[in-house]
Amino acid sequence: MDRQKLLILFGAAWLSAAGLTWFVYATTKAPKSEARTIVYAPARDLPVGAIIHKTDLKRVSVASKDLPKGALTEERQVLDRVVLYPFSANQPLVDSALSKIGAPEGIPATIPEGYRAVSIQINDSSELAGLISPGVRVDVLYTRPGTMTEAISSTILQNVKVLAMGKMVQAGLATDPKAPKVPVATLIVTPEQAKILELAKNQGRLSLALRNPLDPQADGDANPISTEVLDPLAGGRGKLKKASGKANLEDPSVWKELVAPAKTAPKKETPPPPRAVVEVFHGDKHVQEIFK
Repeated sequence: MDRQKLLILFGAAWLSAAGLTWFVYATTKAPKSEARTIVYAPARDLPVGAIIHKTDLKRVSVASKDLPKGALTEERQVLDRVVLYPFSANQPLVDSALSKIGAPEGIPATIPEGYRAVSIQINDSSELAGLISPGVRVDVLYTRPGTMTEAISSTILQNVKVLAMGKMVQAGLATDPKAPKVPVATLIVTPEQAKILELAKNQGRLSLALRNPLDPQADGDANPISTEVLDPLAGGRGKLKKASGKANLEDPSVWKELVAPAKTAPKKETPPPPRAVVEVFHGDKHVQEIFK
């Protein structure tokens, strides 16, 4: 009997030790299972403007604590929507990075509400150097050609976004090397700015100045300048001052002055040809006879 009790006590002690060991391992060493959520992600890299089809999607499991805000968990929330920002394969799709359901297809869906996309031909030197690419911020410079007294230059728009360069709508995308270089930039502007661009591109030459994206501050001095700034004898003078001290580029009268041909100096009247003068001396008398 004592032996049986001893065995029972030994078995109970062994089970208690095994249970305690498992508890310590489970709380310290064993990997903890975490909640996960199934979301939809692209099966391949998707560029800006791509329309999402069923073959472009895959389901991925993401830890719930790492789930991005607005992640889409249903296929119907993703299909036939347009990509507004580039996505890498397996990157969870989020609602804010896709066009609204029922929005127009392709690139037009990437234009914000209340804005317009306007294409302009620019000086190709900066574009060919790769400095201007989709997504960057630029200033638009207008130059009216002419003689030294006629030519002027002015910044007509500031801090506008480039939607596309030629047919490239996403920076870094490979383009056909055989395709001709087309120095055309598509800018996202307001309707009023679109009118200014349309007027400017038909009256002179446009070029783009690259901006730092962290420098949204507009330059308050919008006065156009003339070629006098290039003349060292002019002492740096060359700003075309307005009555208010600043050029309001949205004022039609200001634009009329900018694009109108410069006034030329009035022509000097040609003096009449000299008349024949004959001087006659009679002794101490001096007489002039004039013949027309």
